[in-house]
Amino acid sequence: MTDLATTDELFFERAEIDRGRVERTVSDALNGADDGELFLEYTLSEDLVFDDGHLKSANFDQSQGFGLRAVSGEATGYAHASELSEAAIERAAKTVRAVRSGTGGTAAEAPQGTNRSLYTDQNPLGQVAFEEKVKLLADIDAYARGLDERVRQVSASLLASWQAVQIVRQGGERVADIRPLVRLNVSVVVGEGDRMESGSEGRGGRAGYEAWLDPKNWQDQADEALREALVNLGSVPAPAGEMAVVLGPGWPGILLHEAIGHGLEGDFNRKKTSAFAGLMGERIASPGVTVVDDGTIADRRGSLTVDDEGTPTSNTVLIEDGILTGYIQDRMNARLMGMAPTGNGRRESYAHSPMPRMTNTYMLAGKHGREEIIGSVKKGLYAVNFGGGQVDITSGKFVFSAAEAYLIEDGKVGPAVKGATLIGNGPDVLTKVSMIGDDMALDPGVGTCGKNGQGVPVGVGQPTLKVDQLTVGGTEA
Repeated sequence: MTDLATTDELFFERAEIDRGRVERTVSDALNGADDGELFLEYTLSEDLVFDDGHLKSANFDQSQGFGLRAVSGEATGYAHASELSEAAIERAAKTVRAVRSGTGGTAAEAPQGTNRSLYTDQNPLGQVAFEEKVKLLADIDAYARGLDERVRQVSASLLASWQAVQIVRQGGERVADIRPLVRLNVSVVVGEGDRMESGSEGRGGRAGYEAWLDPKNWQDQADEALREALVNLGSVPAPAGEMAVVLGPGWPGILLHEAIGHGLEGDFNRKKTSAFAGLMGERIASPGVTVVDDGTIADRRGSLTVDDEGTPTSNTVLIEDGILTGYIQDRMNARLMGMAPTGNGRRESYAHSPMPRMTNTYMLAGKHGREEIIGSVKKGLYAVNFGGGQVDITSGKFVFSAAEAYLIEDGKVGPAVKGATLIGNGPDVLTKVSMIGDDMALDPGVGTCGKNGQGVPVGVGQPTLKVDQLTVGGTEA
């Protein structure tokens, strides 16, 4: 109820808008439609970048607006504006009425309510003075530069946002959520002779600034960024060819997210453009592989109390012991597929219509120890950290670059390698997982997922995994 009171003040009282009239306008606009909602949003955000020994940039942004959507069958009418007024909402209502012209659909039932709260509603932007944030970044810079004489450059950035949303449905049903988000990034460049390499470490979540101001946390981040940079400084060219690949725990789950997770989103499966379309109930992965999408983990970057349609998020089992058991669903695609929404209707902002998106997607732990998994590989690659990647949803083909990787020789971790890329097919990789570690970990809170031009914060995770055969693209002459 606190969230409703706070958002009422932002969207109605401050703007001198009559809530009752807005609710009647929404009900009239959606009369005869299958579904729809008014999405109200107010967001504060800031980012500070400290680079080359000084504050390079400091930005603050305040935005607000609404999006009104009417859904009829597969058709969607959507109108949005940054002007928050009764007149603007009425103009939007006239636009979306066109989508249900001549139809007489029955409105879908509203999402089930929830009283849970997965994160604080405090605004991190107002918790700490600007000078203290700049000092934090300066302290990180000084600390990292003092760690090793080979440090050539340090960059640190602090980003935070506070988003308040309210969703108004036909009949005056309302849901609200207040979402904080903080992220601290540290990057270090080291050099020796003519060679320079970099390492980075980012961490974040749905919380205030307190944790990131603690020297124990940011010093650990700087230590980790330097460690990765020094590992890369001593790396050798990566080999190429087909080989066994061991994926480390945590952030390497981004491969799972991109190569498999997107293919399990409802819209791609309803349209049969996913490599997993029509395979519900069938084995698509090795025994022991269980993958979930869980938006209910407290304080995690990808978590939401409710999604952007007002549906409470859930822990959705997508693959259970190798069998495809579920899809990631928003309301529209779930209705058209005869399934239940899973709380995955997400949008970047009020200017975007929602669609099925992941929250925190990860593979559950198995029974093997990390050393046991590595010890089983005669010759292969141990990929600990990933950079960028690409995936084709229809075919499942992917290419990922490894930011930190090592050779495995005779069951032992060998030298670090530079320039390794992993090339494969998502559905095929799932069938080649032969050992699953007991060390499942989530990423440190840095993921952002892009789809159809929209970016949303997400989480990934996995235990150590052995994939019996993957194509590795290398740089070895």
